[in-house]
Amino acid sequence: MHRVLVAGPAAWNLVVHVADLPAPEPHTLFAEWHHDTLGGTSAGKALNLARLGVHVTLVTVVGADDIGRRITTELGGHGIDVRAVPSANGSERHVNLMDRHGGRLSVYLTLPTAAHEVTVAPGLLENAEVVVADLAEHSRPVLRAARRAGTPVWCDLHDYDGTSEFHREFRDHADYLFLSGERLADPEAFLRERVAAGTTLAVCTLGADGAIACTRDGSIVRVPATPAGAVVDTNGAGDAFFAGFLAAHLDSAPLAECLRQASRAGATAVRTRDLAAATLTPALLRADTPLT
Repeated sequence: MHRVLVAGPAAWNLVVHVADLPAPEPHTLFAEWHHDTLGGTSAGKALNLARLGVHVTLVTVVGADDIGRRITTELGGHGIDVRAVPSANGSERHVNLMDRHGGRLSVYLTLPTAAHEVTVAPGLLENAEVVVADLAEHSRPVLRAARRAGTPVWCDLHDYDGTSEFHREFRDHADYLFLSGERLADPEAFLRERVAAGTTLAVCTLGADGAIACTRDGSIVRVPATPAGAVVDTNGAGDAFFAGFLAAHLDSAPLAECLRQASRAGATAVRTRDLAAATLTPALLRADTPLT
């Protein structure tokens, strides 16, 4: 079994689906449906990787509260080894408004702060083939320790705009870099820039236009988007894409196949309200038949 160490956010979210995101004026909205669920980009990656047969250790900040117990119980129930860092101000919570087009407005109710300095427990890096360092302050010590140890670092910049100072350390120290092209003027040029700067592989998702990857020699590999059918909820689609790619990579699949499996994982994610689809399996991603 492959072993991956993930560091980053896990949350408990109220997801509210509305026809359209609210305009910036006082008015009343009626939800089409809503539910409470596990959230957070690192929780999403961990759950999807676990569904794909990868052993995951997750370093995340949680409070000594009911929300923290929900988060750790849900993750532990899927076989994830949770290394909880105590929070000084409670567990992470969001309210996510989702519209019929997949747009999201995320309201942070609580952004947790680690109660003490985050350290990497003995054995965690030695047992991990890969470290995933997600965008959070408590991930930085894990990223730095992985760099010192020579463990490959994977980072997801999400909708990075190319200039944010908060993202810089993650961008500059990732061996494998992922992001959405939503806020980039020229995604292909950005990927080429990053591999020229030393990134081993850079991958960008392009929504309905699929995804592209740039290798160390500057080659660009493209895959189309996987038809998903009816979209239920887009939360976690990017994390599923990332996990699908990583699981295939750990199994030594060629780059184009990693991208294809990642695309299928992302499409599977939007067909369910869950952060990781119950139907997600390695066999589903390897298949060359349409999703049903």
